Amino acid sequence: MNNNDILRRVRYTFDLKDNVVRDVFSLADFNVTDEQIACWLKKDDDGAFVELNDKELAAFLNGYINFKRGKREGEQPRLEETLNNNVIFQKLRIALNLKAEDILEIMQLAEFRLSKHELSAFFRKPDNRHYRECKDQILRNFLQGLQRKYRPS
Repeated sequence: MNNNDILRRVRYTFDLKDNVVRDVFSLADFNVTDEQIACWLKKDDDGAFVELNDKELAAFLNGYINFKRGKREGEQPRLEETLNNNVIFQKLRIALNLKAEDILEIMQLAEFRLSKHELSAFFRKPDNRHYRECKDQILRNFLQGLQRKYRPS
């Protein structure tokens, strides 16, 4: 999955208007313009399409955590220069305050079966022997399940 797809899906699922998306970025102390947002949301084959880089997506996800849970006191987390599906999955889990059971339920809405042990492997540190890389299919199904839960129409 590319970063623009993730931004589009989260925006659609939670019905975030462009001004709210801009506010979400600002909650991570990252300023963006309405033009940038519009270009990120365009389809890949559109001439005005601009690719969202990892640092920009990290800013959105960190801002989304602050948007949903409130900005924590003190220094804000630094923005990751590179993201992988595990980090994206983790940030969405934190923002939505999801427990393992909640995620498994969401995955079932997307008709995707996953055990609690398989799920916990995605949230471990990469040097842990039980760590498992989160593939695009799993993140895609999680986002699809979120959409079915929060935007069933």
